[in-house]
Amino acid sequence: MNSRLVVTFTTLIVVIVAALAVPLGLAYASHRTNRLLLDRRADATRFAELADQAARDDDRSGLASELNRYADLYGAAVRVRDRDGVALYTAGRFETDDREAVRLALAGRTTEQLPLVTPFGPDTVLLAEPSGRDAQLSGVVLLQAPAGRARLDVALVWGALAAVALVVLAYAAFAARRLARWILRPVTELDRTTRAIAQGRLDARAHPGAGPSELRRLEERFNAMADAVSGAMERQRAFVADASHELRTPLTVLGLRMENLEPHLNAEGRAELDEAMAELDRMTLLVEELLALARVEAGAEVAVKETELEPRLAAWREVYAAKEIALVTRVQQKALVPEAAARLADIALDNAQKFVPAGGTVTVTLDDRVLRVADDGPGLSEEELAEAPGRFWRSAAHANVPGSGLGLAIAAELARACGATLRLTPATPHGLVVELLLPEPQPYTER
Repeated sequence: MNSRLVVTFTTLIVVIVAALAVPLGLAYASHRTNRLLLDRRADATRFAELADQAARDDDRSGLASELNRYADLYGAAVRVRDRDGVALYTAGRFETDDREAVRLALAGRTTEQLPLVTPFGPDTVLLAEPSGRDAQLSGVVLLQAPAGRARLDVALVWGALAAVALVVLAYAAFAARRLARWILRPVTELDRTTRAIAQGRLDARAHPGAGPSELRRLEERFNAMADAVSGAMERQRAFVADASHELRTPLTVLGLRMENLEPHLNAEGRAELDEAMAELDRMTLLVEELLALARVEAGAEVAVKETELEPRLAAWREVYAAKEIALVTRVQQKALVPEAAARLADIALDNAQKFVPAGGTVTVTLDDRVLRVADDGPGLSEEELAEAPGRFWRSAAHANVPGSGLGLAIAAELARACGATLRLTPATPHGLVVELLLPEPQPYTER
């Protein structure tokens, strides 16, 4: 948009400068042409008087001498014709077709207008002046004058106008760029702010400064809107966190009381109690996951500090061994990843041990800042891969598998919070690959 504004302003200035410079250039060319006409017409008139006098005296020697001197001095050509159009004398090199000029001059009409002299032509101009008085015309004097001097004057003036126009255009282009930047500064600031908010920096705000008052007001209203949205999201997160936290104690107490009921129940009642305890465990897990998600979104569980990945993976070996699933790790000793990435690896491994059948394999690799957790379980379809990071999403084929549907949603938030990129892709020949593209390590700062 900045370029379009600059082009628009510059085009407008070009039109204005052209509207001023072109008429000025043409006006000077017309003025110089008229001055050439007046100068040469005076000479042609004098030669017409000399030709008429020579015709009356029947002596053209003085006229010939005058014409030769003039032709040599000014590089012009002069021709005298009688009233029948017959050439009586020519001085200089006469190259112009003079028939039309002779016809008009014999009709008593002198040359009133010359072709417009420009730097590109004409090289010579032709003037015709009748000799004699009234109806007693004795002939015609034709003067072919060079226009080189006039063309040079016009070229100099046009060059000066062009130079001034270029200077004006240069300053105008500079001013147009400054003006466009001034007009678009609020738009640029809003673009920067919206990009930052889209990247997760919800505290980013536009800084009103220079620019049109309408756009400055837009910045202020955008900031007010961002504050309102951020406040609403913060209140929502606080509510989820508070509600999840407050529910933990009643659920724990409820679980203890239900366990205390077990000695007083018969076999049928114990079966009902087991189902109720399973539902209670599911609700407790859901509350824990909601609390974890709220903390991640609020940034409370995202650390820039890096941690060793291998000890986190070693903690899963017993879980996988108990389910007869092979856990293969290809991670260098002392390899460091962001704390959020280690938490994300835990989520991926927890999901994998739920869905990979006994005898399956889960492979964890860390290579060139890319953390991959690949399994050979049933995997997901293309549509399911796109929907999996959503909150409370559960595959229809895995509805009976324990879980809250928040694991991958938490993983996506962790990836966003630590500046990484999370990708879910199918494994070959079957299975799921959770891939995390880690950012370059940053210096750790305490929160």
